[in-house]
Amino acid sequence: MKERKKYSKEFKLDAVSLVLEQEYTRREAANSLGINA
Repeated sequence: MKERKKYSKEFKLDAVSLVLEQEYTRREAANSLGINA
């Protein structure tokens, strides 16, 4: 089984901010942060 990556609280808050405040789609936010959606 593949081990899940762990993200910091700050990273998660940045991701949420992109979607809620800057109106990114989830896919755009993921691409911006260098992760898969």
